Amino acid sequence: MAAFDHSLAALRFFGDELAPDEISALLGANPTVAHHKGQEIVGSRTGVTRIARTGSWRLRASDRRPEDLEAQIFEILEQLTQDLSIWASLARFNPNLFCGLFMRSSNDGISISAKAMLAIGQRGIALGLDVYDCGEEESIVAP
Repeated sequence: MAAFDHSLAALRFFGDELAPDEISALLGANPTVAHHKGQEIVGSRTGVTRIARTGSWRLRASDRRPEDLEAQIFEILEQLTQDLSIWASLARFNPNLFCGLFMRSSNDGISISAKAMLAIGQRGIALGLDVYDCGEEESIVAP
């Protein structure tokens, strides 16, 4: 089983009542990207302005080539509070860890350690894995 070519990872929270500053204060870190519901957002690639349909708080890990999803998971979690009661209070925003995995060949694989799965599970974070064929464009990923 070959390793993935590269990986992307971002912790994400969404909700109509989400206040990015509140999330940052509770978690102890600033997001990579955040906005309130109703906020005007200008697309970085298109320059098109849109209105946010819901609030969002996202913290992205550094891209890894070759793939190292485990390191990305801990890069994100180590910046944030270890207080599980705070994580429980944020469950209403459905925390999820978006992971984009880009194949190098037609049969790449990945393993995630029990330590990483426990850390994600204790915090109530859903794990989402998007796997992209070696021919797909990276630009389709929007963590």
